[in-house]
Amino acid sequence: MIREAIAAVVSGHSLTMEEAASVMEEIMEGEVTPAQLGAFVTALRLKGETVDEIVGLVRTMRAKAVPVTIAESLVDTCGTGGDGSHTFNISTAAALVAAGAGLKVAKHGNRAMSSQCGSADVLEALGVRIDLNAEQVQRCLQEVGMGFMFAPMFHPAMKYAAAPRREIGIRTVFNILGPLTNPADAKA
Repeated sequence: MIREAIAAVVSGHSLTMEEAASVMEEIMEGEVTPAQLGAFVTALRLKGETVDEIVGLVRTMRAKAVPVTIAESLVDTCGTGGDGSHTFNISTAAALVAAGAGLKVAKHGNRAMSSQCGSADVLEALGVRIDLNAEQVQRCLQEVGMGFMFAPMFHPAMKYAAAPRREIGIRTVFNILGPLTNPADAKA
């Protein structure tokens, strides 16, 4: 599927939701080479992502995520990364402020991929453990009002995309997917 998807996107054609989901399945199963992944995400960015493509990619990622279950209403301040302005990590600062104001913040993030500093980098520098499992994050949410879900632990199949993303160093569809794939299903 990946070769067909690359050819379609390079030709300016959009993928259906199902085709995009199949591509993400191949990515998350490690069936796509780094070169193919780089070609796909770069072509998709140049063409421009459609809603159907994003929804298909998100559905597969969500289906494979390690879930965090909590009955309370949650918010997420997941940034997209790669702002190009070299600003500090605003989404993490916003999460701390929101939690301090009493909201339950299920923060979802990663290390820097296409920006200078990711949420995980900031929290780790502050002495926060970022390697918590789902139960530990759930307890943090209940006890202190904020829990951090380190993307590699909650989306383990994305390990196949990490190195190519870092090497490409530009914003790609993955920057869009992060905020849409919160493992705690934060609604805001």
